[in-house]
Amino acid sequence: MRFILLYFTFTLILSGCSAPEQQKNVFPDGTPIPDWFFDNKKVDFETLGKQYVLTKNGVVNDSTIIQTQEIQQVIDLAAENGGGVIIVPEGTFQSGALFFKPNTHLHLTENGVLKGSDNIADYPKMPSRMEGQNLDYFPALVNAYGVDGFTISGKGKIDGNGLKYWKAFWQRREENPNCTNLEVSRPRLVFIQNSDNVQLQDVKLHNSGFWTSHYYKCNNVKILDLHIFAPHQPVKAPSSDAIDIDACSNVLIKGCYMAVNDDAIALKGGKGPRADEEPDNGANKNILIEDCNFGFCHSCLTCGSESIHNKNVLMRNCKVDRAKRLFWLKMRPDTPQKYEHMTLENIEGNAQNMIYIKPWTQFFDLKGRKEIPLSYAENITFKNIKLNCDVFFNVNITKNDKLSDFTFKNLNIETNNDNFNTGFIDGVVKENIVINGNKR
Repeated sequence: MRFILLYFTFTLILSGCSAPEQQKNVFPDGTPIPDWFFDNKKVDFETLGKQYVLTKNGVVNDSTIIQTQEIQQVIDLAAENGGGVIIVPEGTFQSGALFFKPNTHLHLTENGVLKGSDNIADYPKMPSRMEGQNLDYFPALVNAYGVDGFTISGKGKIDGNGLKYWKAFWQRREENPNCTNLEVSRPRLVFIQNSDNVQLQDVKLHNSGFWTSHYYKCNNVKILDLHIFAPHQPVKAPSSDAIDIDACSNVLIKGCYMAVNDDAIALKGGKGPRADEEPDNGANKNILIEDCNFGFCHSCLTCGSESIHNKNVLMRNCKVDRAKRLFWLKMRPDTPQKYEHMTLENIEGNAQNMIYIKPWTQFFDLKGRKEIPLSYAENITFKNIKLNCDVFFNVNITKNDKLSDFTFKNLNIETNNDNFNTGFIDGVVKENIVINGNKR
């Protein structure tokens, strides 16, 4: 932390900006960040109960066969005996959807791979949550419904084996450019629902067929030092979001690397003209993202397109390389939205766009509601940012979008488009802004 602060002090002085104030451990609305967010101790899997090594419990080390039933039997055995840790040893083990039970955990040893089947029949439909709605859908490879204290740990890999799903999606999109994401049957990699005190650490989450990791109605989630990847070439991995936070509170994302062919971190919560009234939906509150590296992605941090309320989101001390956008607000005209108290600070690197705020009209549907609901973005702050980008301020809103109380402080921007017209924002603070070497 000390090195990062000294670095930004030095670079901002060189750029003609004053040194940033000392970083404060408060959320954007001014409330203190609880100590829970600074306890980054890794879970020791050896303290989590009896260890159930796959190969010692009826699963063979053979990467060519699907062993869903055999692996699930190991999970069920651990649950029946009071819980324990399912150990993926060195080797590659293919499976369809797996369901972890209370008091069970997953640990992947180094060079251990849990690989998803590329046959969607191995993921039978069941009640689930996708794209801001509760529906019957294909489960993920790793699922945890109501598993408080669930952990995934180790230096191994969970591999979605997604190539077949990606090709099927692009084939369908070629046949029908207006097809929805849900039309092509694809599984996620990790789905955790209604579970508190969850921790994922150190593992590699690669090549998901759909969203990589999805957390729905969870509280106190720590995502530490993950390596999350899905390719954008030669075959794009469509909708391979790295982390989808969906109606959750208290989430720490720290030390992760994310490079995917969609949003890196997407805040979800619901969609539709009355989404804020539906009990299945909800807000995301108290999200801390720090010390992360972002590779290619459509956006490092996105609100939407299925999002109704996000509050107290702090992203800091991160590096960006080849992102299409640093920050994206999707203003969905068929959904009431409120994005408030969000701060991005101490960010460096490059992106095509730094700030991208525009209406999201794909699959627009008021479902009989006559008036378009209003959406709000307020108390949004950008400070201590050094970025090269094609477009700095790429914002286009409608009369139904209300932007207010934006702060821009200590920015050093190199850009091909230096437009910085903020006249449509109600309440703007600009301090120490340098664009292409010129103070603004």
